[in-house]
Amino acid sequence: MNPVPLTSGGPTFSRIIAGAWRWTLPVNEVEGLIHRALDVGMTTFDHADIYGDHQNEQLFGSVIERTPSLRHKMQLITKCGIMLVSVHRPSTWIKHYNTSRSHIEWSAENSLKMLHTDHIDLLLIHRPDPMLDPHEVAEAFTALKRDGKVLHFGVSNFTTAQFEMLQSYLDFPLVTNQLEISLSHHQAMLDGTLDDLMRRRVAPMAWSPLGGGKLVKEPNDILSAKAAKYKATPSQLLLAWLLRHPARIFPIIGTSKPDRLSDAAAARDIQLDRQDWFDLWKAATGQHVA
Repeated sequence: MNPVPLTSGGPTFSRIIAGAWRWTLPVNEVEGLIHRALDVGMTTFDHADIYGDHQNEQLFGSVIERTPSLRHKMQLITKCGIMLVSVHRPSTWIKHYNTSRSHIEWSAENSLKMLHTDHIDLLLIHRPDPMLDPHEVAEAFTALKRDGKVLHFGVSNFTTAQFEMLQSYLDFPLVTNQLEISLSHHQAMLDGTLDDLMRRRVAPMAWSPLGGGKLVKEPNDILSAKAAKYKATPSQLLLAWLLRHPARIFPIIGTSKPDRLSDAAAARDIQLDRQDWFDLWKAATGQHVA
């Protein structure tokens, strides 16, 4: 799986990314998932400080601690800003967002410690925060970049206006916006979000690219027929549908099954015909394009 830059001067990631959201597992199973991902060319791993009730980064990091050479074979993404009520965060009594400079810097430092690494390849603000102060975010990002603790920065679930606003306070580019994109959730293709990212030459990431698994669990005659045509699984075809889009979407696979990582990696070899792409679009929207 040839690595691809998110933007000019940005990080170079595997085109399909392994998401660690569901990796609340025994350490030996996490280690197996890491090795399987690397074996099939998924060198990029997506984390967030809150995944696994604040435990998944530490589980992943324990594998790196045991085999430090693995760190040189991978790129690490993590996210911050969501504050959950948890026994691991006793001072938090209501779910909220915190994008203050102090919290962003503390969260990055904590992720470095949990992941047993000296740098994070990409740090994202996890959700738009109605209390976000762009001065503070810019100060935190600048300090972390200056100190070499975080190499690149981006956002997740931001609107075009929110992305543009934060970018205007930074002296370096935001390198991605991680969005929910799938055949069943394709609003970003219509509301200008992907258009703006393409204008900026910034590639988006897609979380829940299989529609939370719903798209492959429910019977779908069109999807099944197309999968048979391409000698692919329905999951592979849904990923190929995203990969075909000119925005250069990077899907994030949120599975804890090694075989599904292998299955997903094969999607990059599918060359989906334009008319088949639109036939799937029609199946999802219920109508032809105008």
